[in-house]
Amino acid sequence: MTMTGLRVRTLSDKAFAIGLALKGLDGVAEVVGGLWLLLIGPVRLQAWIGALVAPELNQDPTDFIATHVLHWAAQFDQGSVLFAAAYLLSHGAAKLVVIVEILRGRLWAYPGLIWLTAAFAAYQIYHMAVAGPSFGFVALTLFDLLIIALTVVEYRRLRHAAGKSRAAG
Repeated sequence: MTMTGLRVRTLSDKAFAIGLALKGLDGVAEVVGGLWLLLIGPVRLQAWIGALVAPELNQDPTDFIATHVLHWAAQFDQGSVLFAAAYLLSHGAAKLVVIVEILRGRLWAYPGLIWLTAAFAAYQIYHMAVAGPSFGFVALTLFDLLIIALTVVEYRRLRHAAGKSRAAG
C-alpha cells in the first residue's frame, strides 16, 4: 500500500499507517461529536442521558456507573457544552488537516502532528494530575505517545531520504 508521502513497507511504517488511520477516524468522530453537542445543547443532552440510564436505575437505584453518568450530565451547562464542542471541533479539525497533509506528502505536517499530539497529551496528563487518572485517559495518552514516537521515526526517515536525494541531485 502506498500513498503520496506515505510508504508502508516495514513494521514501523505499518504501525504508523495504522496509527494514522486510527487518529483520522478519531478526528472524524471528534468533529461529528462537536457538531452534535452544538446542535443538541445541555438540556437535551441531559434528557437523553437520563433516558439512557433510566432502565438501569429502575433495576438498581444505586448503580455506580448510572448514578455517576447522571451526576456528570447534570453538571453540563451551556458553557461546558460549548467548551466541549469547541475542544472536540478544534482538536478533530486540526488532526484531520495534518493527517491529510501527511497523506499528500507534505513534510511540514509531520512536526505538526508531533506538536499537536504532544500538546493534547500534555493536556491529558495535566487533566489526570488534577482529576485523577481514568482508563480512557491513560489509554489515550499512551496511544498519543506511541503516535508521537512513530511520527518521529517516519519524519526522520523522510528527512534522511530527502537529504540523500538532494545530495545526489
